[in-house]
Amino acid sequence: MVQGSGRRARRVGFVGVLWGAAELTVTVGVVVLLLVVHQVWWTNRQAAAAAQEQVQALERSWGRDPAPDVADGSDGSDLPEPAATGPVPGSGAGAVPGAAETAAGPEPGRSARPPARDRTDRAYAVLRVPRLGLVVPVAQGIDKRAVLDKGYVGQYPGTAGPGERGNFALAGHRNTHGEPFRYINRLRAGDELIVDMRGRRYTYVVGKILSETTERDTGVIAPVPRSLVKPDHGYGEPGAYITLTTCTPEYSSKYRLVVWGTLKSA
Repeated sequence: MVQGSGRRARRVGFVGVLWGAAELTVTVGVVVLLLVVHQVWWTNRQAAAAAQEQVQALERSWGRDPAPDVADGSDGSDLPEPAATGPVPGSGAGAVPGAAETAAGPEPGRSARPPARDRTDRAYAVLRVPRLGLVVPVAQGIDKRAVLDKGYVGQYPGTAGPGERGNFALAGHRNTHGEPFRYINRLRAGDELIVDMRGRRYTYVVGKILSETTERDTGVIAPVPRSLVKPDHGYGEPGAYITLTTCTPEYSSKYRLVVWGTLKSA
């Protein structure tokens, strides 16, 4: 009788351990699910909403609706040269020198490049991609916390300003935090990429796409963009270029997807 009771007690104890382990597993699963929902869904909503508020704030500071088209040169040959600084590897991290002025517009005949003395997390332009229905603020620098995680698009330090001769190179998240560049893989040759600043609009036309390269392929954001990994992708002549970079494949940061465009003829 005592022996039978001991067996039952052991069975009850074993079942209790299994039940406790199952409850713990379910609890951990729920916590992980909530973290995923927060990272994938909630951060998107927060960043996207904040980015749109920033776009509206910029347009209010400019005192009117988005800037009209203006003549800014046919191929960049009459545009000012960018500052001579080297490209930066990667697409979403790193300390960022320089900065951008939210409201300052260029004086006639001068570069549209934002002053280097201002904060790096302040938006100074708006990027519009009609094919994707994308409207997103542009800030100087590619620091994750200060720029990209806010849902902004960031300008690589040392690259040309909007409309300048050289390469206006941008990075943006493909997933989470507003994911402004999630669908740039859908862009095709001939699509427009519009950059608005105070009183000025620069329209670029998509010309080439590099579907995959390494994160260290700095050639893609060089003044004359050409991949160092795949040299048959890119350009060979000076001009006024725009570059969009983001991570690929989706939900991974292993490679980079690159879209290039050139300043539209007047």
